[in-house]
Amino acid sequence: MGRIDHSAAGAIFATDKNKWIGRILGYLIAGHHTGLPDWYKEAGTKGDALSDRLSNFEHLTNALKGNPPENILNTTLPSSLPCQSQSGNSDLVHIWIRMLYSCLVDADFIDTERFMNPEKADLRPNAVDLAILKAHLDMYMAAKENGALDTPVNRARKEILRECRDKGRSLEPGLFSLTVPTGGGKTLASMAFALEHAIRHGKKRIIVAIPYTSIIEQTAAVYREVFGDDTVLEHHSNLDPARETAESRLATENWDAPIIVTTNVQFFESLFAAKSSACRKLHNIVNSVVVLDEAQMLPTDFLQPIVSVIKSLTVHFRASIVLCTATQPVLSGKVGTGRDILKGFAEGSVRELMSDPEKLFSVFQRVRVRMLGQAGERYEWTEIARQLQEHEQVLCIVNTRKDCRELHAQMPAGTVHLSALMCPEHRSKVISEVKSKLMTGELVMVVSTQLLEAGVDIDFPTVYRSFSGLDSIAQAAGRCNREGRLECGDVVVFNPPKPSPSGRLMKAENAAQELFRTDPELASSLMPEAFNRYFIRYFSGLNGFDKKQIMDLLAGNDALKYQIQFRTAAKRFKLIDDTLQHGIIVRYRDGKANIVALIDQLRFGGPNRKLMRQLQRYAVNVYDPDLKQLRGNGLIEEVNGVWVQTADSLYDPVFGLNIDATLNFVY
Repeated sequence: MGRIDHSAAGAIFATDKNKWIGRILGYLIAGHHTGLPDWYKEAGTKGDALSDRLSNFEHLTNALKGNPPENILNTTLPSSLPCQSQSGNSDLVHIWIRMLYSCLVDADFIDTERFMNPEKADLRPNAVDLAILKAHLDMYMAAKENGALDTPVNRARKEILRECRDKGRSLEPGLFSLTVPTGGGKTLASMAFALEHAIRHGKKRIIVAIPYTSIIEQTAAVYREVFGDDTVLEHHSNLDPARETAESRLATENWDAPIIVTTNVQFFESLFAAKSSACRKLHNIVNSVVVLDEAQMLPTDFLQPIVSVIKSLTVHFRASIVLCTATQPVLSGKVGTGRDILKGFAEGSVRELMSDPEKLFSVFQRVRVRMLGQAGERYEWTEIARQLQEHEQVLCIVNTRKDCRELHAQMPAGTVHLSALMCPEHRSKVISEVKSKLMTGELVMVVSTQLLEAGVDIDFPTVYRSFSGLDSIAQAAGRCNREGRLECGDVVVFNPPKPSPSGRLMKAENAAQELFRTDPELASSLMPEAFNRYFIRYFSGLNGFDKKQIMDLLAGNDALKYQIQFRTAAKRFKLIDDTLQHGIIVRYRDGKANIVALIDQLRFGGPNRKLMRQLQRYAVNVYDPDLKQLRGNGLIEEVNGVWVQTADSLYDPVFGLNIDATLNFVY
């Protein structure tokens, strides 16, 4: 008969035996190679819809001519339906099917690997006893505390750690918040909670999801120092191949490791994915502890599907999830106004791990926040530059790359520039040099975009911040007097020449401006109550929390009939819209690797996993119009499917990529 479509035949056979159970199995069987299908055909999606494939009985007829074994044909299917329609819980259906799919495809991959490549299978890491990891952390923290001075801040850090350990042992699994001020040691305290909780309740692993790769590298380095290299798995786009091993690459495929450090993008896009390679890790989220670091960074355009899937993971899949941040967003109850309401977590379902967050924040109050001038009064960059030059060590964080360039142009020679137009290798080198100057007391002035404010371990005596959301202002304040060396650091908030671009940035700025006008003392305090009021105002001004209508595709009334648009939802659920962004490999010359040699490897040998990992350290993302302009001017070329810089003048050793596409920088 030639090639038989065994996946379609299996799906039809299952639905023929039992309409509803068979339909669930149909998604798994039909998609075990090609990915979870849509029920209906959507314009622009590849592959046939499941409803179409199930209606073509020729597939089953042809397969049955091969006389499959009777024990397969007579398999008894389950008689009870999961996620039954009378429960009305349509949110649960898609994630439940996806978890089954994850079990199937991971088993399929591993069985195939064991048969076809037993040497590779033998490299898969063995299970690690979490109690051993807890002992490592206990010893590390004991040594750290013994070497610390007896100060109010260090006593508070010790109390935070103690509470996290106690709550890890005493609280039942579910949903938690950890509200700890910047500098409170939440990286290690949250891990202490996770290990205690996992051991107490028999959980398998700890997953830490972080919004930025720069914070991931820093966090993973701390965990490797505590637990060793073999225990901590990093899974993100900028991973340095020098830190990869054959075992870690295998574990990355399905997250079969005791501690995983990954990005919000990787974590949540996998939970809404359709491809088998992305879904195979999902069953290893079951019965784990998940720490969502910097929880205020969860993208508001996708907040409703994210909240929905967090509920399902905690209620139905034995995950304990910790919302960890100094600037806790309001995610419980109904948030927003009119039709644009976020259906948040049930009131009282999020349990705070700290008994008195307000007291903690008062102990860690190491900065004074003040506004420059009156609310609404704007300052030219020349004036901001003049004020910055009055300080020997100062950081100024602005909202856009354009603002960063314009302010930097007003500053004296030697001022440091930091933006996302610099490749990761370049940024890492510059940040390391800045830290060194701060430690030795040298003159250092930095103008940066927001990339420096969230989680980067850096300590300035004075920080200036363009007006933005209150959470961003607090993050910037976290780069000021971080180690408490001064009696009080100075954080200056100012209105730049022009307001933020329209959209979420503008709405966040407006909500913060309103709080500073109505209650300046509370706003300047950066206490938990300030963020509660800020987020209520900010969320009330947003136009919905499900911009791409993901919930309509996955959890509408059709979901109760197991008619789900898996593939279309996966296509829409992109926290970073990679269809609008393109990576360009730049010729940054001062990095660890010889970038010219790497580009030659790409040109003559083509891409491979290790090479692409190395090249990612030299990649800068640009949007469509910038790419077209650079390409039109002949400044980049495509090498085996990858955009590569051609003109040496395109990448500046101070400013990074010149997206203006001129041959000389003009500032």
